[in-house]
Amino acid sequence: MSNVLRRSLLIVLAAAAGFGLAQFAARQHGAPSWWPDRERDRQVRYFREVLQLVKENYVGDTPSDYASLTRAALDGMVSQLDPHSQFMPADEFRETEDELSNTFNGVGIQVEERNGHVVIVAPIAGSPADRAGLRRGDQLVKIDGEPLQNPSLDSTIKLVRGETGSLVTLTIFRPSQNRTIDYPLRRERIKMESVRLTSLRRGGIGYLQITQFSERTGEEFAAALAGLEKQGLRALVIDLRNNPGGLLDAAIAVCDEFFDKDELIAYTQGRTPDSRENFYAGKRHPPRAYPVAILVNGGTASAAEIVAGAMRDTKRAVIVGEKTFGKGSVQSVIELDRGEGLRLTTARYYTPSGVTIHEKGISPQVEVEISPDDEAKLRVQQLRPDLEPLPDDDFKPIEDIQLNAAVEVLTGVLAAGGR
Repeated sequence: MSNVLRRSLLIVLAAAAGFGLAQFAARQHGAPSWWPDRERDRQVRYFREVLQLVKENYVGDTPSDYASLTRAALDGMVSQLDPHSQFMPADEFRETEDELSNTFNGVGIQVEERNGHVVIVAPIAGSPADRAGLRRGDQLVKIDGEPLQNPSLDSTIKLVRGETGSLVTLTIFRPSQNRTIDYPLRRERIKMESVRLTSLRRGGIGYLQITQFSERTGEEFAAALAGLEKQGLRALVIDLRNNPGGLLDAAIAVCDEFFDKDELIAYTQGRTPDSRENFYAGKRHPPRAYPVAILVNGGTASAAEIVAGAMRDTKRAVIVGEKTFGKGSVQSVIELDRGEGLRLTTARYYTPSGVTIHEKGISPQVEVEISPDDEAKLRVQQLRPDLEPLPDDDFKPIEDIQLNAAVEVLTGVLAAGGR
């Protein structure tokens, strides 16, 4: 064999060995982004084959065009990951943005499903529905003249909402008067407050409720806290019951009002070791040494649990009520093409001491349980505490024993000269 041929053969063998080693290294340590992913490509080809088979052969009423089948596949792929991950069509993605900003286009009614009817729980103060005179207990029977047959909450809400300035006619049945009434209403941009019911009680004990953590929650909370402090606040109850969570940044902003600058409030941990992200307090403010009680229940979740967990972890608050939901995962909302979106679980969050609440929840230090019926009544009570009970209304206000317990704890701490 000539030297030239031998040298060429050695180069080919070396190249083949190098390629094999590179493949082995890629499999062991993760290939760079430009490296062909053969397994992914194989699965994509398989998906395309099935997609084509369904497109060409399916007989039925369900849409089977490429776009519909692809979105159905995306929905199935993401939804099986966990209960919180979701592929969102354009209309659902817009609704998610509305939820995060705590605003929506509509007439301002809060509704629930009761005995097969969609019933108004309360009109939002100052909304078109409130100004027109809709009442708690009114049953929605028609929207724009179309009867509601076997109505669901989601379908009804979509019909009531619409473009700002557009007209919608709600036909309601008022059981107390045994009559049907038409209400023509013009839709408006409704802004919901996430921090509400702020008040100072006897003995200087303040109260406020946070309904969810949205874009403006941090500002609203800081303003409410400052207002209470000007009135002589000595202790504070923060009501997080039935707060489903929301924006992580908003939860950090609320804690920031109590933590020292550069103190760790919480951290998140993603898939890889280097994906940890720490969240520190960034504000400078006078120390807030007054005692704090936080009300929680089984509806307290996610960002609300971050606040409760961080405040309890650092001994800044006593937790009163019932065990929380236990959702300790972080969902990133990602905008896709065509206005669609993805809500994807990307991390778990931890309290400052490294405790995870995921699927565990937070057990209160002062446990006070209430029945589901009483909890539902309290929620209605809190929606519009300014509304007096109507003479023909079957709803009667009840005592909030969990709030009373929190006030009692804080009163005892103040009496003992505690912080």
